[in-house]
Amino acid sequence: MKKLIAILFMTVFLFGCNPKKEEHKETEKEKTEHQSTEKEPAAILEEGSYVHPDGTICHAQSPINILSFNADSQGMHNITFNFKDEINAVENLGHTVQLDFKEGSTITVDGETFNFRQLHFHTPSEHLIDGVTYPMEMHMVNTLQDQKEGETPQFLVIGALFKMGKESKFISEFINSIPEEEHEKTEVIPGQILVGDLFSERPEDVLDSYYHYMGSLTTPPYTESVRWYVSKHIFEASPQQIKRILEIEGANARHVQSLNDRTLESN
Repeated sequence: MKKLIAILFMTVFLFGCNPKKEEHKETEKEKTEHQSTEKEPAAILEEGSYVHPDGTICHAQSPINILSFNADSQGMHNITFNFKDEINAVENLGHTVQLDFKEGSTITVDGETFNFRQLHFHTPSEHLIDGVTYPMEMHMVNTLQDQKEGETPQFLVIGALFKMGKESKFISEFINSIPEEEHEKTEVIPGQILVGDLFSERPEDVLDSYYHYMGSLTTPPYTESVRWYVSKHIFEASPQQIKRILEIEGANARHVQSLNDRTLESN
């Protein structure tokens, strides 16, 4: 199993930010993750484009500094949740804390359905809002349900920013289940950890108000096939909770990238 995981990791790292369809072979790692223990391997050009080690120039990278005054307020999307809220494992991946979803939860946006795969954390936040960095960001990672074999994998990621404040009931449900050792997993019974406890009433509330843009994975291979939805609501977690997650995963946020000619939407 360890040998298979190593092979999958090497496969996903070989492709640039916008791999050719005929060359790309979707891996299980790309379906479920967008993290890496590797440091960002190349530089940012002066105009804000990213140069992948294979020489590919990428112009639609993430994260970004979300400038609210530049957002197009006409951006509206038809979003439907089929959310069963079932977490079945908590993982310490060394570079992030990850919670795995049991199969069955989906989100449909503009007629396309995505499967919930996992959520994980970045400390500090990767996205900035009007130049402000928050101490933590959570990413809920979803993959296209009807993904065609051989094509670039399509993602939808929901971003939720956290400030220091009241203790989060949701985080308190899993923080003591995070394995002490890296690359270890704690199996949990679905229902013990409820993402819904993070929201006021329904999981859909996270996208009642959001920023949307087209971007990339924030870790290698930085594939530019991500529909980003960053919630405008700023969530709270206690200083102790944020500190604990930071102690486990370290500082794992990628630097902000240029928006270039992309459209930033706001609902």
